[in-house]
Amino acid sequence: MNSTVNGERVKGTLSSPRLSTYEREASDLDSALELYLWNANVSGAFFPCLHICEVTIRNAVSEVLFKLHGNQWPWNNGFINTLPNPKYGDNPRRNLKQASTKSSDVNKIIPELNFVFWQKMFTSRHDDQLWLPHFRTTFPNTDASIAIKVLRGEIYNDLEKIRKLRNRIAHHEPIFRRKLDEDYKAIIKIIGYRCEDTAEWLSLNQNVASLMNNKP
Repeated sequence: MNSTVNGERVKGTLSSPRLSTYEREASDLDSALELYLWNANVSGAFFPCLHICEVTIRNAVSEVLFKLHGNQWPWNNGFINTLPNPKYGDNPRRNLKQASTKSSDVNKIIPELNFVFWQKMFTSRHDDQLWLPHFRTTFPNTDASIAIKVLRGEIYNDLEKIRKLRNRIAHHEPIFRRKLDEDYKAIIKIIGYRCEDTAEWLSLNQNVASLMNNKP
């Protein structure tokens, strides 16, 4: 740390409880603050990756829904009734109904739907209608020797991993103990399933990898 900076004052600004996680990991306060800053920087570096992954997934799903129901799919009761409608927790059916009241333009509805909505489109309940007929054309770069249900399940599990990372970053929580290389690979893999050029473009323009290699 710069010798003119009073680390204790920085700690006071950030709060002792918040910094305590980093102090337990580091040898001294300066090292803890260095780790804190690295955590913030690598969190920021993940934003473009998370952005492109989420846009890729929601566009992939909406493409299939368009094939099945046209551009009115958010208002199609046949589709709406296939969505889970739990009494507690995240409710995809309610999520779609609420989003679909905000606009008559499907392109404005899509970004209103939360990450979990798109993730839950990869559960087995949608296999017969969506994925068994349309998975290979939607994700043309998947391994043809692996069953669609297995690949669809892998995407769901990867999206769960990505969702947890996304939430921790959004709430400015520590991510330095996560296997960030696996998080990054999951993001690139999903994008690559859809479009190898997009995955390569992101890989060439991200700085997550260099930051991971320089963890204090």
